[in-house]
Amino acid sequence: MNRRENLKLLFTGSLATGLLLTNCSPEDKQADLSPKIAGGTPGGRIEEEIQRDQRLLSETFLTEEEREKLNVLVDIIMPADEESGSASEAGVVDFIEFMMKDAPSYQTPMRGGLMWLDSYSNDQYGKLFLDLSENERMEVIDKIAWPEKAAPEMRGAVSFFNILRNLTATGYFTSEMGYKYLGYKGNTPNAWDGVPKEVMEKHGVELPEKYLSYYLKPEERGTVAVWDDEGNLIG
Repeated sequence: MNRRENLKLLFTGSLATGLLLTNCSPEDKQADLSPKIAGGTPGGRIEEEIQRDQRLLSETFLTEEEREKLNVLVDIIMPADEESGSASEAGVVDFIEFMMKDAPSYQTPMRGGLMWLDSYSNDQYGKLFLDLSENERMEVIDKIAWPEKAAPEMRGAVSFFNILRNLTATGYFTSEMGYKYLGYKGNTPNAWDGVPKEVMEKHGVELPEKYLSYYLKPEERGTVAVWDDEGNLIG
């Protein structure tokens, strides 16, 4: 089983509790931070949240060199395959940039870990990490990617790589590319049109005929359902 399949299984089993599950990529929120869904339902963000997002998106944490390193690293963790693109293609580095500002506790271990890569690479190969060959890069990563096998003096670097792997998996599998790869059939934020028909058919259930005219329609997402005292849907 390859690396991507392992992460897919891990993440599928973690959707309920999540690794981070806070994907808010800058691209998703630059234009209108309180999006309107077809039918008129507001995005559900309060003014303070909108202002905070705007502030975070106006700031930059990662340098261009750090972004270049991260593009290499996230693709080592989540490479492209015949089914889907790589982590960098899914915008994971943009997600990491946002998380550095959304959760500042990540900043020191992330920046420190990226600096360590250059220091260790220079000590071992006389070159910075980005100047290493692909084989040399993998030799460095293999030193820190397996916590149980890593040398004690690598503990800090192992912690950095664990954080990076967590962020990469979360950013990838909460991107459009990632949830399509998972075949995720769950809710879409701020819009729900009921359980997909193919899922209901798989489990042998269907919508009761008498309620079909009441069920949520895209154009009626802003309408609140009304129930009688006995729990019957009346409008």
